Amino acid sequence: MTKPDLTSLLTEARHPRTEALDAMSTLELVTVMNDEDRNAAEAVRAALPRIAEVVDKVAEHMRKGGRLIYCGAGTSGRLGVIDAAECPPTFSAPPDRVLGVIAGGAQAFAKSAEGAEDDEGRGAADLKALTLGPKDVVVGIAASGRTPYVLGALRHAAAQGSLTVALVCNHGSAVAAAAALPIELATGPEVLTGSTRLKAGTATKMVLNMLSTGAFVRLNKTYGNLMVDLQANNQKLIARSVRIVAEATGCDHATAERTLLQSDGEVKAAIVMLRHAVDAPTARTLLLTHDGSVRRALAAPGA
Repeated sequence: MTKPDLTSLLTEARHPRTEALDAMSTLELVTVMNDEDRNAAEAVRAALPRIAEVVDKVAEHMRKGGRLIYCGAGTSGRLGVIDAAECPPTFSAPPDRVLGVIAGGAQAFAKSAEGAEDDEGRGAADLKALTLGPKDVVVGIAASGRTPYVLGALRHAAAQGSLTVALVCNHGSAVAAAAALPIELATGPEVLTGSTRLKAGTATKMVLNMLSTGAFVRLNKTYGNLMVDLQANNQKLIARSVRIVAEATGCDHATAERTLLQSDGEVKAAIVMLRHAVDAPTARTLLLTHDGSVRRALAAPGA
């Protein structure tokens, strides 16, 4: 197998500021890492117009019943799996609405399977198993922008008519060229040469946060900055639900708890019940009529 040429990749370059990394004091070491994370945030800021475009496209496709599917290898794959796993409890999203696919399968999340990233055919096969279609959005994540597994996944997704997005940390990459909407982050050399789990990973996580959170905000899963569609399946989240209802309506916690019992724990319904002085079925109907938007349901006249 031909060895890849990594010499042109900025994520593989030596950082001039950290060439004496092992001779630094510990405070110097963590300071330079913190400085580089600031640079990661700036790289994300430079890409915000494209990120916003992708957020709107993801919401548009999901509104039609499509899925958001992350695909990557190594750190990139793990970050996608993490973001996908957080969507059901945060937004009451069905488990198959946002998916994370990692080279090497589920076991690669906890135990490195780095060789799996070189199999372009496996990337296509793993996506084929999901029966993609035009409603789906596939985000190929690859810090280097050259990962064969991700290339195979994106090429298969495009052939099925899915919207393809690339999230990479180098400019002019093969992965970016394979996607309809590339997000290219200029994160530059790592503190530890080639260790893209560091600054590139930080920038990648920032963008994934924006893609999923932004899409679900557009899908009316929030009211203001309140998490009104959370799944309250532990004591902390039950308490959060009570606090959200109280903050959104101005009621006391006892009233919020009582109304949540009447709404079967549905935070959105409880808010509408209290603000409009209606029962749970009426609140649910109002929400359904207004596409799940608490803001629009509250503004509806004659409720």
